[in-house]
Amino acid sequence: MGKLPRITGDEVVRFPAQQGFTLLRVRGSHHFFDRDGMHTTVPVHGNEPLKIGTLRSIWRDIQLSPAEFEKLLNS
Repeated sequence: MGKLPRITGDEVVRFPAQQGFTLLRVRGSHHFFDRDGMHTTVPVHGNEPLKIGTLRSIWRDIQLSPAEFEKLLNS
């Protein structure tokens, strides 16, 4: 796997919904998702790309590797 993708919060918000996560609530700029006991929060701050650490935290929360995430995102 090459460089990690630089994607915005808006792009990431669409991904959990496609993977069966339910949007629990939106509080300010943070979207809270849940599926079978897995929880994650996705910040959406305009068109700013997510920081790599934040993106890795989301992947850890939904139990995906960066390679799996990139494969699912591109399909």
